Amino acid sequence: MKCFIYPILFPLLLILTNALDPPLLTLPYSNLTLLGAHDSPFIGPHLTQNQNLNVTAQLDLGIRFLQGQTHRAPDDENRLQLCHTSCVLEDGGSLVDFLRIVGAWLEKNPAEIVTLLLTNGDRVGVEMFGGVFKEAGLDGLVFVPSGGGGGNGVLPMNEWPSVQEMVDMGKRLVVFLDYGANPSSIPYILDEFAYFFETPFGETNPSFPNCSIDRPPGATADNRMYIVNHFLNVEILGIKVPDRIRAPRTNAVRGNGSIGAQAELCEGLHGRGPNVVLVDFVDQGEVIEAQRVLNGL
Repeated sequence: MKCFIYPILFPLLLILTNALDPPLLTLPYSNLTLLGAHDSPFIGPHLTQNQNLNVTAQLDLGIRFLQGQTHRAPDDENRLQLCHTSCVLEDGGSLVDFLRIVGAWLEKNPAEIVTLLLTNGDRVGVEMFGGVFKEAGLDGLVFVPSGGGGGNGVLPMNEWPSVQEMVDMGKRLVVFLDYGANPSSIPYILDEFAYFFETPFGETNPSFPNCSIDRPPGATADNRMYIVNHFLNVEILGIKVPDRIRAPRTNAVRGNGSIGAQAELCEGLHGRGPNVVLVDFVDQGEVIEAQRVLNGL
């Protein structure tokens, strides 16, 4: 996996921030707001890349929600690769290497939990993902919902354990897949859209005026957590690419187009704050401070 870090950002690596303050550890997982790294594995200075810091540095900074796109590897259809839309456009390395990096970080930080949201661009069977988690040695660390009064095998929002309970159980990795999850086959890979709805993505308006439900089709906010896609794009020759220049303002705590402003808009529409806010360039702006503020600290 490529691990490019801008040289000017090295001082940031010395400022390690705990993701969750102690008062939040006793709250149910479903009551937290996590700032997440959108396209976490795509690191570097190019137009198609969404992050400056490598995955370990993202976690060290305080990010506890990592999102990434997967596809079959071009040279081996039995290997899953982290690729941005296609492996020709942007190749972030193998999924198993990414998972090993996350696993190594969790081993060094035994009181922390991390959430992964993976997209299944080629709609491969979930068993292939399960094989990769097993290869990476993480299948025993992943949280598996148990019980649940929803009647459909989905753990209701009000039945999620707290972060501390998950740590005590030794289940410190939560995994969601956007398409193809099958809990009867791989119970620890959860169906994203059974648990979350998402706001629209691909926004080019720096004011982020939209908090409507974009996916899944026909969903309501009832008993679903939700993800706010708060990453700004700019069009270059008709192609949308991450807007690096505006990232400090986009990732601010307050002000027009900020994390706080969109979260407030979403709360007004859906009656509660977001569970996840996905951003590009997590080292820019005030991402971790925004997480504290959205959690009421």
